[in-house]
Amino acid sequence: MGMGEPLANYDRTWQALRSLTDGDGFNLGARHITVSTVGLAPGIRRMAEEPLQINLAVSLHAPNDALRSKLAPINTRYPIAEVMAAVRDYVGRTHRRIAFQYALMDGMNDSPALARELAILLRGMLCHVNLIPLNPVAESPYQPSSAERAAAFQSILEAHGIATTMRLRRGIDIDAGCGQLRRRLADGAVQNTFRQT
Repeated sequence: MGMGEPLANYDRTWQALRSLTDGDGFNLGARHITVSTVGLAPGIRRMAEEPLQINLAVSLHAPNDALRSKLAPINTRYPIAEVMAAVRDYVGRTHRRIAFQYALMDGMNDSPALARELAILLRGMLCHVNLIPLNPVAESPYQPSSAERAAAFQSILEAHGIATTMRLRRGIDIDAGCGQLRRRLADGAVQNTFRQT
């Protein structure tokens, strides 16, 4: 995750995965590897045909096109209905549970109504939702959901039979969480401490 869109570079991604799982290579277990995508439907369909049992995670962040297009502009190319059709095909062919990533943003995508909408979208699917309170970045218009709003969102999903996990955030106290350090570097707030010897 966080290293670009793997399904936009599908052939190279799978070349790397085959090397990582090869018994004469790194010999990593395929089931211990997850490919995370923003939702490139054609790539998801290709993954369903692969023999390696690599896990799949889709960054969803919203249960409807209007909001998701604002948060993830790729949604205008691959709208939710197309992504979900590809995901259902993937689950049907592989019989593997899919993970959905959902970054919780205060007042943006964390309302009870959106939790119910998400539960309806995922109803009956072999899936798990990773709820991720956004890391705080002072200048950003997007801020993390409060603990209370995040817990309420999770409770609604679970009440509808959707398995969830609330991800623990690490490193945010030293601005080392996802998105934080890059912002500090961009602002020149972090000085290079390496010295040539």
